[in-house]
Amino acid sequence: MTRLNLLLTGILVLCALGVVTSQNRARKVYAELQQAQELAKHMNTEYGQLQLEQGTWAMHARVEKIATERLHMHVPDANKIQIVPLAPPVRTQPAAGKP
Repeated sequence: MTRLNLLLTGILVLCALGVVTSQNRARKVYAELQQAQELAKHMNTEYGQLQLEQGTWAMHARVEKIATERLHMHVPDANKIQIVPLAPPVRTQPAAGKP
């Protein structure tokens, strides 16, 4: 009977250690999850700010102002503009025996 009690006590201690270990591991993983979520929130905020900045840099009026002032570019006269029409796509004949 004493051996059975010792065996059951040993199994109980091992189970208790397993529970403690798994709880500790769960806490660590949860802390990592919280850090990853915080990083994701920060990255989303930064992404939104970068999109706004990109929109500001790409505004037509700003690009035109820089082209005019810094690069000394200007719109050509209307009589110097040529419009090149798109040529229709050239169709090739399918090989004999193929649809």
